Amino acid sequence: MNNRKNILQVFEHSKLQVGREYNNVLFEEKHLNALAKLNQLHNNEYFTLLHKGIKFSQYVGVIQIDGLTIEILPKIDGGSNNESHWQKVLINMLRTTRRLKVNKVGQAKVSKQQIHLLDIYFEWFLNETQLLIRQGLIRQYRTKKGNIKALKGKLVFAAHLNHNLIHKERFYTEHQVYDYDHQIHQILSQALDIIGQFSSGTYLYSKCKRVQAAFPDVSNTAANLHTFDKLVSNRKTKPYATALEIARLIILNFAPNISNGKEKMLALLFDMNNLWEEYVLAKLKSVHIDGLSVKGQESKPFWNRIKIRPDIVLRKDSKTYVIDTKWKNIGSNKPSTNDLRQMYVYNKYWESSRALLLYPSLITEKPNFISFKNEKQECGIGKLNILEDGNLKDNCGQEIINWLN
Repeated sequence: MNNRKNILQVFEHSKLQVGREYNNVLFEEKHLNALAKLNQLHNNEYFTLLHKGIKFSQYVGVIQIDGLTIEILPKIDGGSNNESHWQKVLINMLRTTRRLKVNKVGQAKVSKQQIHLLDIYFEWFLNETQLLIRQGLIRQYRTKKGNIKALKGKLVFAAHLNHNLIHKERFYTEHQVYDYDHQIHQILSQALDIIGQFSSGTYLYSKCKRVQAAFPDVSNTAANLHTFDKLVSNRKTKPYATALEIARLIILNFAPNISNGKEKMLALLFDMNNLWEEYVLAKLKSVHIDGLSVKGQESKPFWNRIKIRPDIVLRKDSKTYVIDTKWKNIGSNKPSTNDLRQMYVYNKYWESSRALLLYPSLITEKPNFISFKNEKQECGIGKLNILEDGNLKDNCGQEIINWLN
């Protein structure tokens, strides 16, 4: 694995062409081939393949491949092209939606290296694992098979005959042991190994090695989605919840041998449509008003087991409002007919007095609520500027509630 030294920052919906340099970083054909295979694994959602190039979609985040790190950042059309500004916006949106639970980057400023999302998630995981080690790692019972010199547990007769025809003093048994070598620690160890591979040459590499040295030796595992789905949480394993969530993110997004059996890739990507919805929901939930209820993805039966669900349902006293969030620049255009039909149906099914289509913008424009023909229900288009002096505003939720009221 090459040391990570080339960091390329681009915006969503932008393009990269093979053979071109971007801020003195060369985008090569091997990078395009690896990205194409990654895209194929994810139903071609992440990018659009062009001739000798690639166009990004609404997914933002970070990808690392063969020493090249590509950070894809969100951007509201018409905003500045300052990558560090939009990186800060993305990190704060991830914090607000609790997809990222860190207060600071840590050693980043000391090292004077360019920091991206992988560093932040890696450091978050390393800090969580260090905390677990300091608090005391748990031991669990597990079944162990093998040759031992004293009969303990259950004798595995067929294996005993196969292994011990000559060594009569040994017993091949299946017995219980109580130690640190269990599935949870094996998963954390796998995540540590991946971080070791991808942090080589950075300020985090030595920290990763220190954590690995303090971590108990455990068996290797190859955790997958089924592994995480089967994990059972209990009182003893509760302190591991955060570390396991980050390990899940790292392991399931690690794609070894994706390009010609040689290169390894790690991709942490987030759909901005979902992130925008979660951000608005989090901001609305942060508003504390008597009689206010805010719910996300509330569903109702529609037709033949098909359900409909607006992004957000807001109730204030006896009134109900529905909100659908759209991460796109609508400009001076009108919403699509399908979007308006959808809001009409939401109003009907939720007995809502007002529906709101909410878009991001650099200039806030309050919605002008217009009634559907021959109906009491209304629909409006709201454009919300979420930025204030380059940072995310704190009072977005209150603004939206004021519009609806």
